[in-house]
Amino acid sequence: MTKCDDTTVVFVTGGASGVGRAIAESFIANEAAVHVCDASAEHIDDFLRDHPKASATVCDVADPGQVEVAFADLMSTHGRLHVLINNAGISGPAAPVEDISLDSWNRCVKVNLDGAFYVTRQAVPLLKQQQGGVIVNVASNAGLLGCPNRSPYVASKWGMIGLTKTWAMELGPYNIRVNAVCPTSVEGARIEGVIKQDAARRGRTGDEIREVYQRQSSMRTFVTAEDVANMVTFLASDQAARISGQAIAVDGHTETLSNWLDH
Repeated sequence: MTKCDDTTVVFVTGGASGVGRAIAESFIANEAAVHVCDASAEHIDDFLRDHPKASATVCDVADPGQVEVAFADLMSTHGRLHVLINNAGISGPAAPVEDISLDSWNRCVKVNLDGAFYVTRQAVPLLKQQQGGVIVNVASNAGLLGCPNRSPYVASKWGMIGLTKTWAMELGPYNIRVNAVCPTSVEGARIEGVIKQDAARRGRTGDEIREVYQRQSSMRTFVTAEDVANMVTFLASDQAARISGQAIAVDGHTETLSNWLDH
């Protein structure tokens, strides 16, 4: 990535742990000023302990009032915004459609899709003030292919890709680029939780389920948080100056997300 000027201000949602933290740290390494929001105060404390020059707000993006507070904090600290990363999200339930509760559906869509909308509607006027900027939405290859037993998650990520295309059209005339990054399963606690749910439901071991998931990719592997962060920081850089409206997979070439255990 081309190094950011030290006046470049980046806002990362869900930025204090996991993929979001890797993204935030990549921007910090490139000398950007980074503000993160995260629903976990503990994660925020850990992040700021390691990165005392960063700033942060405890914020559940599913709550538009909390999002407004996060942007007030951003502006009082930095006074401007150049790059928005919509990363905050949850995995939601792993179950057939008829077994998914309304509460679990609503919560997944509220965080993953509504949250990106709440954040972006706050960010766009600030980007327009700078006469340009970048938005990167962290979606999923499940939003490109579908995925059995993950209805709320897939719906939210498919919707995020739709918003990416739409916002690229709306904001392109203002020199604001909008792209989506679509990872496969990322190594870490979230996918291990999904594997545990799926294994329990099927009466299989976690290792069996993990092997099924990994064999869906040509490269037979999950990706790392750093893989995702590398693509995000590239898309925010001058090297990607004419890339907009794209949904780019970072997934070792996923061939399918159908599950051969169902056949």
